[in-house]
Amino acid sequence: MSNGSSFSAPGRRRGGTLALVVATLAPLGLGGWLLWDNLGRQDDNGGSAPASSASSLPTVSSTSSPLPAQPPQSPPPSPSPKNKSDDKPLTGKVVVLDPGHNPNNRDHPAEIARHVDIGTDEKECDTTGTATDAGYSEASFTLDVARRARTLLEARGATVKFTQDGDRAFGPCVDERARIGNSAHADAVVSVHADGAPAGDRGFHVILPKSVRGGDADTSEIAAPSRRLGERVRSEFMDATDSEPADYIGDGSGLNVRGDLGGLNLSTVPKVFIECGNMRDSKDAAELTDPKWRERAALGIAQGITDFLNG
Repeated sequence: MSNGSSFSAPGRRRGGTLALVVATLAPLGLGGWLLWDNLGRQDDNGGSAPASSASSLPTVSSTSSPLPAQPPQSPPPSPSPKNKSDDKPLTGKVVVLDPGHNPNNRDHPAEIARHVDIGTDEKECDTTGTATDAGYSEASFTLDVARRARTLLEARGATVKFTQDGDRAFGPCVDERARIGNSAHADAVVSVHADGAPAGDRGFHVILPKSVRGGDADTSEIAAPSRRLGERVRSEFMDATDSEPADYIGDGSGLNVRGDLGGLNLSTVPKVFIECGNMRDSKDAAELTDPKWRERAALGIAQGITDFLNG
């Protein structure tokens, strides 16, 4: 049985209920007043501020930490300008290409037979060069390869000069060929040739100037850089054409040093000759007469020159 302690007097019960109702309705009335006040308030531009505007709401908590300030955003870096030397690695360089012989030499036997001074000796002005059994001449070969190499070198920014471009009656003579490179202050000179060795002999080789002195000849200053040029040309020519060094010259290295060539003896700038193959051998001749192979030969020569000048 209950002892009556859980019951309240009727008057106190009604008073407690009234207090509870007031306590419940009071916040609602205040919220409604705030909502009405916000709806009727105007913004700085004469329009009604949105009821949900964060600026019109009371502060939730005075103890909230402020958001950290955001650092200013830097604009994305601009792409670096492309270095012109990437596309034109030979800009400012002068290259002289010396296409061996001349297609018109055969029409001027007396002129090309006269002797000229090469410093250490005298030698014929020029010769007709050799040819394949089918009649494709060395002079035609050298012009084609040199022109292809010129296109490649000029695309890389080089200034390219020729000793002759099939536009002369004959020659020039070997001493003049050397002077053309010297007068151009060439950074590199390559004389393009093909050999006329006996059939069965195959391969290419690069001829380097021997260190000689005599008369107007003095290669003491250019022998070393010419060797570097020749080594670069040999390496790149092998890669481009898949040719092997000559099996009938020297030690099979593809390099041959000579002191009897006026075009080298009289040069004062780095210079080499390249004998691209043996026109008298049928297998070599098949390559030398192939335009696609000649394009690869030109690429090897141009790349060897580029390696030397950028080395």
